Amino acid sequence: MSAYRKSTCYYYDPEIGGFYYGEGHPMKPHRISLTNALVTTYGLHKKMKVYRPHMATQTELLAFHSPEYVDFLKRVTPTTVHMWSSMLNRFNINEDTPIFDGLYPYCQMYTGGSLDGAAKINNNECEIAINWAGGLHHARKEEASGFCYVNDIVLAILELLKHHSRVLYIDIDVHHGDGVQDAFYLTDRVMCVSFHKFGGDFFPGTGDIDEIGMRGGKYYSVNVPLRNGIDDANYVRLFKDIMKPVLDFYRPNIVVFQSGADSLQCDRLGCFNLSLKGHGECLDYIKSYGLPVLVLGGGGYTIRNVARCWAYETSVLLDTEISNELPFNEYLPYFGPDFTLHPPATRVIENMNTREYLEGMVMNVTENLRLLEHAPAVQMQERAPDFYAPEEDWDESTDPDTRDPYHWAEHNRDSQGDIAMG
Repeated sequence: MSAYRKSTCYYYDPEIGGFYYGEGHPMKPHRISLTNALVTTYGLHKKMKVYRPHMATQTELLAFHSPEYVDFLKRVTPTTVHMWSSMLNRFNINEDTPIFDGLYPYCQMYTGGSLDGAAKINNNECEIAINWAGGLHHARKEEASGFCYVNDIVLAILELLKHHSRVLYIDIDVHHGDGVQDAFYLTDRVMCVSFHKFGGDFFPGTGDIDEIGMRGGKYYSVNVPLRNGIDDANYVRLFKDIMKPVLDFYRPNIVVFQSGADSLQCDRLGCFNLSLKGHGECLDYIKSYGLPVLVLGGGGYTIRNVARCWAYETSVLLDTEISNELPFNEYLPYFGPDFTLHPPATRVIENMNTREYLEGMVMNVTENLRLLEHAPAVQMQERAPDFYAPEEDWDESTDPDTRDPYHWAEHNRDSQGDIAMG
């Protein structure tokens, strides 16, 4: 147990579940509260160092996002949104990305956890950092997209690049990781690998196999476009067949893993047939390489299954077996009628991914990798200063949900004492 406490950090703020996108919106931050309830009632928090994330500052957000966009997020509210009507199209504010109460502190909170995890890894204080509230991969430099406002993944990778020459980004969300890919499309210091549904009008409409990067980043974007209905056996085999040569050729110093749970079977917006075990086996395979890993959440819209998935994958990261019978917790009614960790599938979608199609993708990816130089040499410049990560952790004997809440309204500001990332 002591070894896990040294090597695994876990980020959770009890206020994260209180944010609300609006009636009928599929994105429910409450899923993070359900996830944490399972993590704690399974006792997994006792094997990790648990932290409440800091609220990412405006300076930290500006490391990627434009000043005009960050200022907009900071100032707009549901009651003042009409005053910003001329800016809404520019910043892509629509029914997918609405303005809701507490939007800016919500972004600060989920981004803070990803930055904190990156800082802990940079400082060799943990080998695995987990922030299930993060992983919002669609946000662009100056626009919201696909339920995402601030791209915490890009910001965390930028932090990691201060200490690591090569970062491997892996995305198993059912939607293409377009915002992250675009941010690093011209560089070889980040390799982006995304497994996702592609075709028709499926959002975001990018991520075809021929999107491989440009200029210095050519061949450092790897896209695996899938059709409806892929199952565990085919997905896991494909994942390993692609990730092994990627890891062998690129030899990353660290991995950032976006574990979007909308690729699970029965997801409200998804179209795959993955079980928790198949989904988790991909993460376990990456963990087996022994590299530092920053693990983030992402999509996932059947929230009881999202919580099951991320609690299960926390146990996978900790090499800890947990029972199929869910422990009693305040959200147990959400998990009926079976109240199990691995419920039977209630919907199976026909698998449209033929063996020939999947083998063709593996061949295409491996041929592109052969065109790369092994482990690109990076001329390291003077390193920018790390951002300031305050030391605020929780004793393992205390349930995080019972501690004093962190009131975002009291912290919706930048302190003059904050240290800029540079």
